[in-house]
Amino acid sequence: MRKTTLNRLSPLCLAITSALVAQAASAQTDLPTMTMQKMTVTASNSARDKAQNEAVYNEDYTPAQQASHLSDFLEVVPGVTVGGTSSVNQRIRVRGLDDTNLKVSIDGARQEGALFYHMGDVTIDPDLLKQTEVAVGNNSVTLGNDALGGAVAFETVDAADLLKPGQTMGAKLHTGYASNNDELLTSATVFAAPTENVDLLAYYGKRDIDSGEDGEGRELFEDSKAENILLKAGASFADDHRIGASFSRTEKKGVFPFRPDFPSRPEDPIPQQVKRDTYNVDYGFNPASPLIDVSANVYQSKTQILRDSDDKAGYEWEAKVQTTGAKVENTSEIDSSFGNHKLIAGVEHYKKEGSYDGLDRETPVSGDDSAKTTSVYLEDQWQIDKLTLTPGVRYDRYESPEFISGGKTYDNVVGALAASYEIAPRTQIFASYTELFNGPDLGQAIFNRDGKGIYVNKDLKPEEGYNSEVGISTTLRDLTTANDALQLSAKYFKSNIENYQQFIRTGDSAGRYGLNCTTGARGSAGNLQDCQGMINSDEDYEIKGVELAANYTTNNFGMGLSYSRARSEGDKTGNSIPSVSGGSADSGDRYMVNLNYDPSSEVGLGWRSTYVASITDNSGVSKPSYDVHDVYMSYAPRQFQDIKATLGVYNIFDETYASHSSRISADQVATDFEPGRNIKASVTYQF
Repeated sequence: MRKTTLNRLSPLCLAITSALVAQAASAQTDLPTMTMQKMTVTASNSARDKAQNEAVYNEDYTPAQQASHLSDFLEVVPGVTVGGTSSVNQRIRVRGLDDTNLKVSIDGARQEGALFYHMGDVTIDPDLLKQTEVAVGNNSVTLGNDALGGAVAFETVDAADLLKPGQTMGAKLHTGYASNNDELLTSATVFAAPTENVDLLAYYGKRDIDSGEDGEGRELFEDSKAENILLKAGASFADDHRIGASFSRTEKKGVFPFRPDFPSRPEDPIPQQVKRDTYNVDYGFNPASPLIDVSANVYQSKTQILRDSDDKAGYEWEAKVQTTGAKVENTSEIDSSFGNHKLIAGVEHYKKEGSYDGLDRETPVSGDDSAKTTSVYLEDQWQIDKLTLTPGVRYDRYESPEFISGGKTYDNVVGALAASYEIAPRTQIFASYTELFNGPDLGQAIFNRDGKGIYVNKDLKPEEGYNSEVGISTTLRDLTTANDALQLSAKYFKSNIENYQQFIRTGDSAGRYGLNCTTGARGSAGNLQDCQGMINSDEDYEIKGVELAANYTTNNFGMGLSYSRARSEGDKTGNSIPSVSGGSADSGDRYMVNLNYDPSSEVGLGWRSTYVASITDNSGVSKPSYDVHDVYMSYAPRQFQDIKATLGVYNIFDETYASHSSRISADQVATDFEPGRNIKASVTYQF
């Protein structure tokens, strides 16, 4: 594929313009913001949210409507990157910490555990989604356990989101095509409200994907088919109660490399299947009393990999992670002479189980392991005039896995304190400090093998530390025209992680130190056993960074700028946080520009530019800078109001690059390159 040599926007220009920041609202209300492409972000600077929670609404953000990968829309949030080119190995990173250190949920159901370190742990098709909320950093005890870096909450579409006023039944048909990998998406959604208190939805979607190419024309090996199902039902009764149930499935079958993050070295493409099923029942009770607003859910989510091969290596196995849990939370609002209180009290319990079964290199092996968590938390959002204080406390009881730490039980109490103060109308300063706790995880399901070749570390310590940040946000109105708005925000954060848990396997990049299965001693890999296990890192890590954003909107035009960076460093060697998946906790200085312009009610135009500066990681691998531009337009003809067409050209200049959050090797052989130029077209018909 021949490279295009058009002039590009200067990175220096991006650096200068992106020194502004945005995403603010008053302490009392959430103000919606809009970037150039109609990406709606809700941000709250109340003490609880601390300017952290952002929501990308897929229907309003053009790249999200055409997304096949989480990076197509999540990276618009400062501090968030997505590594991995394929949907089977995509990994979300928030401030450098990947999804194994994040609380990831789908419709409130936790997605826990790790299957295989070359695979991603987030299995969902963006076409199912209504919105995605991101807590950038852990700033509240309400997030719960296993959320060192924050949280990502995916929410699927509801019937109420699609029904038009007065409509009791409808349907939505959607089809899309991407040129780079001949990807074809077709989906149909049927939704109804047969009575005033009942709503129903059924969705089916299918993707056919061939191998694409990077900017140099090299093949990115994958040939797969994916199917997605979503079923939802909800009912309101007795005025104060609502109950809902849902089932979602994402299933992908195909032939792609055994190591999906090595697409440029397809030494062993084999048949594989990745599948996720999530069941969820939720309940809400909201009577007239301000003291009672209850939300609860019970769920089970199961993700699995099935692999089969006729080659001599004999890879035939199944790895599975299942999470079963429940959560109950109540919010009470109390007015007093000393200010207003919003008390949030909750309890959560979940169990995660990992299992492996199959034939690996002609050796029949199997095994399973599990862990349990129970958490109780209380948070008080106390508002006194222009000052809001938010203290919080959480108790965790964690029963760890047998294969990892011998089933040891950890009891722990953490606290948090946040404050925000309105120094001027629509202008706030804020600060927060949150203690962190994370018990030993399951480890990778693929290595649960009846204890064979596993070091059980009974001295393994839980990960602990803190996340702190300070910032300022403001909203300026009526600057050039009536009803325009400029929103600015700036944040500085620092996270400290002690006893960082590291997976060691003799023979891999981390296992160069070797591991003894009996004593846990480390040394030369050639002198020790073929073993794997979890250890605590010899050093503590500190992550520092800044996030800046600016967002201007007026009438039919919008502009958004952002800058973010995160750097991790050990206290002894200065090296960054290690990553078995091949990515890096240091994802480079990232600048993003978004523009949108609606010349009429029928046409919308948008442009997105992303520049990431070069870095060199602690192993000496240089990660080059890259500069990527996307343009797109939408068209909804006035005479056919039920039809919407979208056209976009992504990576318009055919840049050859790999995300700093993906695997990059010094010889480029094991580099997970992103696709080159990709033309996407889609049509939606809703009636």
